[in-house]
Amino acid sequence: MINKLTIGLLFFLMIGCQSAQEPQRELDFNFGWKFSLEYANDAYAVNLDDASWREVNLPHDWSVEFPFDSIKGEGCTGYLPGGLGWYRKHFTVNVAADELTYVLFDGVYNNSEVWLNGKRLGEHPYGYSPFYFDLTPYLNPAGKDNVLAVKVDHTRYADSRWYTGSGIYRNVKLISVNKLHIPIWGSFITTPQVSSKEATVSVDITVANDFETKKMFHIITEFFAPNGSKVKEIISETMELEPGENTMNQTVVIANPDLWSVDTPNLYKAVSKLMIEKNSVDVYETTFGIRSIRFDKEQGFFLNDVNMKIKGVCQHHDGGLVGAAVPKGVWKRRLQILKDGGCNALRIAHNPASEELLELCDEMGFLVQDEFFDEWDYAKDKRLNMNERHDDYITRGYGEHFQEWAEFDLKNTMLAHRNHPSVFQWSIGNEIEWTYPRNKKATGFFDNMNWQGGYFWSQPPFSPEKIRSEYNKMPALEHTIGETAKKLAGWTKDLDTSRPVIANCILPSASFETGYTDALDIVGFSYRRVMYDYAKKYYPNKIVMGTENLGQWHEWKAIEERDFVSGTFLWTGTDYLGESNGHWPKKATSSGLVDLAAFPKPSYHMYKTLWSNEPHIYICSNSIEDSQYKIDATGNIIEKKPDAWQKALWEWYPVVEHWNYSNEGDVIVEVISNCPEVELFLNGVSLGIKSLKNFEDRIYKWAVPFQKGKLEAKGVKDGKEINSTITTSSEPVRIQLSVDNSSLNADGYEVAHVIAQLYDKDNNPVIVTDANISFELEGAIKLLGVDNGSAASTQTYQSNTVRTNKGRCLLILQSTTKVGTAKIVALSDAIKSNTIQLSIQ
Repeated sequence: MINKLTIGLLFFLMIGCQSAQEPQRELDFNFGWKFSLEYANDAYAVNLDDASWREVNLPHDWSVEFPFDSIKGEGCTGYLPGGLGWYRKHFTVNVAADELTYVLFDGVYNNSEVWLNGKRLGEHPYGYSPFYFDLTPYLNPAGKDNVLAVKVDHTRYADSRWYTGSGIYRNVKLISVNKLHIPIWGSFITTPQVSSKEATVSVDITVANDFETKKMFHIITEFFAPNGSKVKEIISETMELEPGENTMNQTVVIANPDLWSVDTPNLYKAVSKLMIEKNSVDVYETTFGIRSIRFDKEQGFFLNDVNMKIKGVCQHHDGGLVGAAVPKGVWKRRLQILKDGGCNALRIAHNPASEELLELCDEMGFLVQDEFFDEWDYAKDKRLNMNERHDDYITRGYGEHFQEWAEFDLKNTMLAHRNHPSVFQWSIGNEIEWTYPRNKKATGFFDNMNWQGGYFWSQPPFSPEKIRSEYNKMPALEHTIGETAKKLAGWTKDLDTSRPVIANCILPSASFETGYTDALDIVGFSYRRVMYDYAKKYYPNKIVMGTENLGQWHEWKAIEERDFVSGTFLWTGTDYLGESNGHWPKKATSSGLVDLAAFPKPSYHMYKTLWSNEPHIYICSNSIEDSQYKIDATGNIIEKKPDAWQKALWEWYPVVEHWNYSNEGDVIVEVISNCPEVELFLNGVSLGIKSLKNFEDRIYKWAVPFQKGKLEAKGVKDGKEINSTITTSSEPVRIQLSVDNSSLNADGYEVAHVIAQLYDKDNNPVIVTDANISFELEGAIKLLGVDNGSAASTQTYQSNTVRTNKGRCLLILQSTTKVGTAKIVALSDAIKSNTIQLSIQ
């Protein structure tokens, strides 16, 4: 990764109207852009009058600014539009004759082209990989205006199976270096030997000489511990470099290292200086962690030689109401909620992560599977998954560019991300098998009249030998899955052998026999937990794990019972926009542990009881009619459909979190807890103690005759007492506002999340009544939008008015660059809230 780096006193840099500042290798290039959706192909011209264009700061996603549209939109990308947009930035820069200047984009969605002062620098089709251009040849002299223009062509607005966003939706940086320098992404740190006593740290440093003559230099690298103290320094001998690039290594041993782990995410820093005699001409900082990873075919995963389960979730790149331009603070809140639920890993589905997200994972202690692609040689059906069954312009995606761009995008991603200690797996693809028809047909699951099972829950109907035979009998396409996987894995290992190569396999029984898994160090199973033992039997030397699984207890049970399965990534951590074809008004996929506003759902509470050692209790209920349970003749509570819990799919069945019913009949009360025993009380009267061991589905259940009042569950775990209550509520009389961050930096980035909850006269939260809420804002603050978390809500995000869901909603605010205060109140007819005051400084 690249952080802000000082370069001595080599150059003086000024951008636009910004005040002079200390010279820096990297400059934030996010502010002061102009944006328009009205131009076609000529908006790169230097003399174009852009005075009337809208001013925006980056990151920016224009799609999320529009209303949801069932007619002009597509469910696969969340019923939001694409289009063709232009960005322009005017700036001045003073670059000396011995310097180079680059612009670095962390992500532009998509099909972008870049011009400087009317000169075309190049294009970049993929929306998720970082890229940069050298501006130096076309920069104007010091003090003269430069115009950087970026065309973003997202007219193919349904080119993905999920919401993508549109625009320059990740950060942009301006980078200035001496012609003798460490290139962008030019440092690679590994820790080949790690113990609690000492660690070997290896630094590969690439040096580029863009002068026309050879240069003599040496490298000093200083190593700083998490507390900021310098723990090591290494000085190279003087080296000679002809014009071009060369990579050299520096290796040190650090005693008593502070190891990086999910519980102790300690981060070191290496500062490498290029020295010509006693003068520093470049300074390059790299943040890294000291840690070891190991996968064992019998015992699973080891972090720092400690055996542990990967408790992961898959995560798409949108942040709910902010779309794809996700502020770091929005990610931080979401990740903290998942962390509090026991989650320790993310699979970035199905594309490379942003730099900011990886930085947070480093800092907060998340393992990350960084995934490169969702399609390879052949296109997926963006509306219905599997192989492409449509032929329309708007759905043409990355498959159109894969042959030409795959190596570039894969390697750029790795170069940019390889120093993050959080990244522990490289995934070359997701459910690719659908796009190579022989895989599907060879499994025997499909178009087989002699097979009557269910794909999710059945063993392969064909033996490995039969699958191989069927596969080889069918004609091959121009590209085969095995050969492409081998190519991608090879490119990956060209740059990094310290992490395993994995893929998410939806048809693993075929993938084992088609050459696909031969290219993988680890085989990821997508919804095929019933095949763990099959894989162990027929492919005992292959490491397997779940990489896309259901947020249900039966998935984790299968992993807990098998030491050789390293863990899982549930689908998904948070609900995400899109993949909702034909389900209007449902605009999002609601398989997450938390919803679009990051409010926890029942599946979150189940996994918190499975993944966290902290005692936890959650209460919900249902009428007998709506419950998936019934009372049998002996008074026991049983499933209406026997053993349904063992085949539960993506979404939790509907339950309610209130205690408001209209009659006095029996209600099924469900309690999710990791306490070995739970006692339930209604208005202070005990309804009995029950034991977790008696509930195979891990859900405590009582049949309770409804009475108004308070329902309370109590338990003890590891000596800690815990309780949870739900109470009958009346009509709402007030709105309670709460905020997670009342003091913001005036940097234009920091955010505050304001939650509004309806309350009744007795101070009980109101869940059963909803209201239209309007927020009134005053002061130096920017409104990012509102949401109630519902996947079926089609209210416009960028508004100050929203209807609650379950009596609550979310408002996200962002600081500006102005110092001051801000006030927020909420109104709903005659109901008013408390006042939230923010300090922006």
